[in-house]
Amino acid sequence: MNHEETGRRLFQMAENLAEYVTQLQYKHQPDLAERFGERGRLLTIQDSGYSIKYLAESVYMQSPDLFNHYTSWMTELLSGYQVSREDLALNFQMIEQAINAHFGEADRALIGEYLEIGLHQIQSAQNSETFLSEERPFSETAIAYTEAILRADRREALKLILTKLEEGMAIADLYLHVFQPSQREIGRLWQTNQITVAQEHLCTAATQMIMSHLYPHLFAAERSGNTMVAACVGQELHEIGLRMVADLFELNGWDTYYLGANVPTRSLIRTLVEKKAQLVAISATMTFHVHLVEELIAEIRSSEAGQYVHILVGGLPFNIDRDLWRKVGADGYANDAQEAIRLADHWKHHRIGNELARSN
Repeated sequence: MNHEETGRRLFQMAENLAEYVTQLQYKHQPDLAERFGERGRLLTIQDSGYSIKYLAESVYMQSPDLFNHYTSWMTELLSGYQVSREDLALNFQMIEQAINAHFGEADRALIGEYLEIGLHQIQSAQNSETFLSEERPFSETAIAYTEAILRADRREALKLILTKLEEGMAIADLYLHVFQPSQREIGRLWQTNQITVAQEHLCTAATQMIMSHLYPHLFAAERSGNTMVAACVGQELHEIGLRMVADLFELNGWDTYYLGANVPTRSLIRTLVEKKAQLVAISATMTFHVHLVEELIAEIRSSEAGQYVHILVGGLPFNIDRDLWRKVGADGYANDAQEAIRLADHWKHHRIGNELARSN
């Protein structure tokens, strides 16, 4: 069976299939119109589309873990909007009917295996746990900081961070043990419907603003002569994680060029060549963008830059499936900035060793 071809076709058909699924679901559950109105129908189309895209990416990458995680996430998210596990299970069953109506036998069997995993996960999914447990390093600071930005009290949050900096707390610790778990907790609170999208955006903007106050310290570090370029694939809305990685590389003496999201491939490759980068960091937070990472890496490999640059990937999909980096053709994967720097240093020393060996 060709997982890539099946997954790609499923992804391409996602929007049409989502409308078909919604028609089926409202036929089986006519009470949905009363419960949620016309807006509910539109949201069902949207959510079904997301489910099909996540399903397609999981099939494409031969990674059941991706769809398994998505199902748990979706189950918890929708419970906050009075959508029951039974409603979601029926939606998956309608997706299966749509697949059966539009795909051949071999594709149906392949996709069905992943859907079955999702259906099982709906019933066994557990609620997520806080990222701000007291056992974590600097948890008191992380909790106080998160409470401040949730109140939209940016002044208090900034004051806390600057005070900790004056007291001797390392910038790396502020990033890894305050900003990072705080942002993850903000995402969890949104997922569980405890805060709104607007609050989530305000909190992220506050953290970005506060990070900018630390930049003089980042750029004061002694330069190492190494260069890193960082970019997100697709129209990613969550760029702050990669921004943190780039900042800590800068703190460690690297010259970093953070390009953000939706950068044309040619422009990215041109930057790698012009800056003579030894490392490119690529991030994806949305699972259905993983194939874009694979395509981007293939383009880099076939270019002039591909002869000398190491490719590092990160983001939620790669945290879910720890072997996914191999499937997309990267040189390695990192869960956070600290791990990324450790891996980059390893490659740097290996490269220097090879250069010395060739010179001798």
